[in-house]
Amino acid sequence: MPELLPFAGLRFRTDVAGPLSQLTCPPYDVITTAQRHQLLDRSPYNVVRVELPDGDYAGAARYLAEWQRSSILDQEAAEALYGYRMTYLSSNGERRSTLGVVGALALEPPGEGILPHEQTTPKAKTDRLELLRATHANTSPIWCLCSQVGLARAIGAIPSTGVATSTDEAGNEHQLWPITDRAVQAAVGAVVAAGPLLVADGHHRYETALAFQAEQGATSTATVAAVRAGHGADAVMALVVELSEQQLEVRAIHRVVTGASSGEAVLRAFAGDYELAPAPGIGPDILAAMVARGALAVVTASGTYLAQPRPGSAAEGLALDSTRADTVLAGVANAELAYEHDPDAAVGAVRSGRAEAALLCRPATVAQIAATGRGGLRMPPKTTFFWPKPLTGMVLRAW
Repeated sequence: MPELLPFAGLRFRTDVAGPLSQLTCPPYDVITTAQRHQLLDRSPYNVVRVELPDGDYAGAARYLAEWQRSSILDQEAAEALYGYRMTYLSSNGERRSTLGVVGALALEPPGEGILPHEQTTPKAKTDRLELLRATHANTSPIWCLCSQVGLARAIGAIPSTGVATSTDEAGNEHQLWPITDRAVQAAVGAVVAAGPLLVADGHHRYETALAFQAEQGATSTATVAAVRAGHGADAVMALVVELSEQQLEVRAIHRVVTGASSGEAVLRAFAGDYELAPAPGIGPDILAAMVARGALAVVTASGTYLAQPRPGSAAEGLALDSTRADTVLAGVANAELAYEHDPDAAVGAVRSGRAEAALLCRPATVAQIAATGRGGLRMPPKTTFFWPKPLTGMVLRAW
């Protein structure tokens, strides 16, 4: 069963380095080139220099070492789990929060204690592996979902002091605090260990951590004693959140199609198993129309259409829009896919002529995610976009 261990984290000293909001950054895989430059300009100590070093892995290691020597980063005196809360506006405008805990998750092969919920794309994992080799550090946590109830209760109340706070570019508030009480650590660990964890975000980083563990000759299953003895390759930093509607905001990831002969070719591919009806334009009502019709939306230069499975068709048995989209596009000659979580950006690619079509998907539900993981199945790559993303730099794990 999963084992979530306390660790002595590396944390920024804001009295030396400046406000935490100037020092943190998003996870590496959602940072654009322009955003990276903005983060570099924000502070000489912004953690993007380590999280996304643009191929200079030795340079990332030098920053990490120098920041520790100069007390920009300090290592905690005591091993801790870390409470983590994200407060944000949901997609329907409600103020919500997600409460979880960050720890060192003992590595094990996926399939029993750790369950993936999505297939991964074939992108190279060498970038994250090279960063691990150079730094011996986890800069950003993977995100796992705990199917057992009671995690938030075990974490307990947010303390009135000692809470580090950062605000991301979308205005979401991120709070982190150390949990050093052994009884609370044990209670949290017991909830996490009571059932398998579902990997929500960070499939590639988990697989990379396993590859690095094998390189280091580390044990196949970590123990508390091993991690405390310095065998840090036996674990990976993880944020664990309860798998519940109250704790999660799941958004869709849309498909942008290039390489097809035209948008009409994409529409023809849908015509067999789907009824295509003109949509009421692109705007705030499009998702409601998609949900009402049980349809995904196909955007081309000629217009926007709701694609609803025909009764009795093979498509009718496909529950996820990502599965429907990927199945249809497999039959479109020369079609190449890009993934976009921002529907406006996906539509903009079509409007500008940079893409032949965009497929807007409905988000997967928490129930669908849970059923997929527990059934030993995987959703198509890039089906779920968990929001907001935990920030890099709130706490780092190094060994």
